[in-house]
Amino acid sequence: MRWRTILLQYCFLLVTCLLTALEAVPIDIDKTKVKNTQPVDSAKIEPPDTGLYYDEYLKQVIDVLETDNHFREKLQKADIEEIKSGRLSKELDLVSHHVRTKLDELKRQEVGRLRMLIKAKLDSLHDTGIDHHALLKQFDHLNHLNPDKFESTDLDMLIKAATSDLEHYDKTRHEEFKKYEMMKEHERREYLKTLNEEKRKEEESKFEEMKKKHENHPKINHPGSKDQLKEVWEETDGLDPNDFDPKTFFKLHDVNNDGFLDEQELEALFTKELEKVYDPKNEEDDMVEMEEERLRMREHVMNEVDANKDRLVTLEEFLKATEKKEFLEPDSWETLDQQQFFTEEELKEYENLISLQESELKKKADELQKQKEELQRQHDQLEAQKLEYHQVIQQMEQKKLQQEISPSVPGGESKFEFEPLI
Repeated sequence: MRWRTILLQYCFLLVTCLLTALEAVPIDIDKTKVKNTQPVDSAKIEPPDTGLYYDEYLKQVIDVLETDNHFREKLQKADIEEIKSGRLSKELDLVSHHVRTKLDELKRQEVGRLRMLIKAKLDSLHDTGIDHHALLKQFDHLNHLNPDKFESTDLDMLIKAATSDLEHYDKTRHEEFKKYEMMKEHERREYLKTLNEEKRKEEESKFEEMKKKHENHPKINHPGSKDQLKEVWEETDGLDPNDFDPKTFFKLHDVNNDGFLDEQELEALFTKELEKVYDPKNEEDDMVEMEEERLRMREHVMNEVDANKDRLVTLEEFLKATEKKEFLEPDSWETLDQQQFFTEEELKEYENLISLQESELKKKADELQKQKEELQRQHDQLEAQKLEYHQVIQQMEQKKLQQEISPSVPGGESKFEFEPLI
């Protein structure tokens, strides 16, 4: 549904227009010209994973709010600023008791989950005596002061936290990719150090050969350009390139018919371009790099087309973009193999960090080994004491048994004295 998609894509648009998409006038398309056209069942379209650590909680709250008619009505009339400012959250006070009860239960479950995460982390650090309630303050997507009730404050905090987190999500992904590339190069160099000169030269030669092989690919169309979209129109949609129509193209690739091209729908448009560069069967092609390339393409198109920066492309925004000079005469697109991900200085700094982390891990491992040896020593000592006590008890029982038995001759026969008969 429309507002559901918006929330998961950009959460201050959490609930803007759930029902308005149902009233939109469809664009006529000659489906007879489209290959393998299948009707889209919106009920089967799963919302995308936001990548947030509270993603499941976010989706569950949306599911419950969708069931309240009053809240749905308010959503239809609300604008972005009303949602972003938190004014819409006040409407939560008017939802049905049944919905509030379900939201309360969801919050209790989420608080319980967070407490388990905190406990697991502290247990791994062997930390005790910590106030778990105080540690809940670090989670800003709910009001920890009232763990049993879902209030308007909770909805407001959820929207604002998700909005902020999603805004930084792409940046975090880029940073993680950079670390991935540095680690890959670090491991390659460390491996080379283990080889003799002859083998090292062979590996270096192989590396350069694979690099050149990867760079030898067809020209990449500029993402979002007319050439790129026409290629999708022809090869994916099976339509005549001479009949290319931006309006029809938009409707075809608005998969869930919500009136927007969201980030996932945009990224799907770049598959053909990415296949020119990456093949999972080729050793020289890194699929992690392919996903980074896809992300860069999507970010570029969003920056060019998404006028109001809500992470969604409307038909109006899309059509305006097709009128720009960049759409018809774009610059060439530089793929990742034409770029440097990091400098030698950054790699050296990263390697120093790795070395420091390894040293800390080794130190902890040594400490754990010492603790293990000490525990084993204590265990052996206790076992020795246990054996000693067991022997002492046995000796005491034997002495007690001997004291209870009357004196006897060797061999166990009783000794009797008889007086002689007169």
